Amino acid sequence: MSDEIYQPLRVKDLAVSDRPQERLEQLGPAALSDTELLAMLLRSGSKGHNVIAVSQRLIAEAGSLAALVSWNETDFRRLTGIGRVKALQLVTVMEIARRVRTQPPAREAVFNRPELVLAHFQPHIQGLAVEKFWVLCLNRKNRLLKQVEITSGTATSSLAHPREVFREAIRQGATAVLCVHNHPSGDPAPSAADVQVTRQLREAAKAVDIELLDHVIVGRPASDPAGRGYYSFRESGVI
Repeated sequence: MSDEIYQPLRVKDLAVSDRPQERLEQLGPAALSDTELLAMLLRSGSKGHNVIAVSQRLIAEAGSLAALVSWNETDFRRLTGIGRVKALQLVTVMEIARRVRTQPPAREAVFNRPELVLAHFQPHIQGLAVEKFWVLCLNRKNRLLKQVEITSGTATSSLAHPREVFREAIRQGATAVLCVHNHPSGDPAPSAADVQVTRQLREAAKAVDIELLDHVIVGRPASDPAGRGYYSFRESGVI
């Protein structure tokens, strides 16, 4: 896109009351626009590209502020005015935002239906380009004791060994576990490897006397031919 579309302003040309920092100090962060918030984060632009223009361009290219969460260093550096240091700063902030949004729920949460698992993990999987595998360690009432990320794989696979899954469950004194992994494609249909791992987990659960409550693959309803956005191995009869 041409830079002319954005008609960038210079910060020093703005009235003092319209400058992001002054507005932040006087009115608080909620009063700032998405562009102004990014400008506060970047602090400065580059020669010929002031910070407001760079912030405007970032949001325009991504489509929204929220969409920047899935950008990587290369994505940011494609824009004029964003060098290596600023790109890494932005990647760091976006990762912090993603992690804050995906904090585990209160211990009172009960995981007894796959749709509840999907609702919990939707913030975790947004923007993920690789498969991750989690284990939820549960008590006798299926309430969460601890959520643990077991593996983080490539763009095509992330398999977990039963030893790693149940080692953490034993440490937490869990009576049951619920295994979850995502499919970056959004389609939760299981692969042959997913089925094999689930059968291994089922047999390992019997050996250590910890119930395997379910193994749920989470994706996106829009990418799921069934329209649900998840696949439950318990519902399918594998467990």
